[in-house]
Amino acid sequence: MNIVVPIKQVPETSNVKMDEKTGTMIRDGIENIINPLDLYAIETGIQLKEKYGGKVTVISMGPPSTHKALREAIAMGCDEAVLISGKEFSGSDTWATSFSLSRAIKKIRDFDLILAGERATDGDTGQVGPGIASFLGLPVSTYTSKIVEMDSGCITVERLVEEGYETLRLPLPALITVVKEISYPRLPTLRGKQKAKNTDIPVLAARDLDIDQMKIGLKGSPTRVVKIESPKVTRGGTILRVTDEESLEAAVDQLLQFIKEKEIV
Repeated sequence: MNIVVPIKQVPETSNVKMDEKTGTMIRDGIENIINPLDLYAIETGIQLKEKYGGKVTVISMGPPSTHKALREAIAMGCDEAVLISGKEFSGSDTWATSFSLSRAIKKIRDFDLILAGERATDGDTGQVGPGIASFLGLPVSTYTSKIVEMDSGCITVERLVEEGYETLRLPLPALITVVKEISYPRLPTLRGKQKAKNTDIPVLAARDLDIDQMKIGLKGSPTRVVKIESPKVTRGGTILRVTDEESLEAAVDQLLQFIKEKEIV
């Protein structure tokens, strides 16, 4: 059972900043972590490896600093890691990201299952997992909450839907995106950290993937951010000052009128 887990390095939620000119996220100089929802995919992959054997390869696209996230995944129990990196990938939207990841996964070739997080906390679209499946022509299950069984070259899963749960049986290889219900991520171990420190992580550029640079990065991204506005939190109110009986009556009348207009009672 050879499993591929695409992950993303995202900024801490409190550190998210946007470039208003390009409509892309500013990542330089910001502390980054593994996308929290990808941790559940990593844990699921490790559990399947422990049960069925094989290996877990974690893959990501990002700047050189993404090595930190990949090594953390290895410290958790993944076996190998691959980084897609280069200035040509900068500004990629979900379409370009899915395309680039799918080309890198094709180079891995020998895989049975792709596990992805439900979505990334910085974009919140949930499009990359299904996008990879589309480019690779794989069956897909989104919002997967449980892996029921794996047998005869198929995987049976339960997924969350509006009405409750749905059971799917997919032929392998397949791609599934997982939700928090599926597992509880483990912590990196000391032995895992030692392995991660000594693991060689290959870095793939566009030329290594034989990709037309017009299909990646900002140039290859069909999504365009037209305008960015920061919401303004304001609290307007009226202060009624009472100094005597006359101003008290006026304040009460005004308050009653407000309650009537708002249909509070």
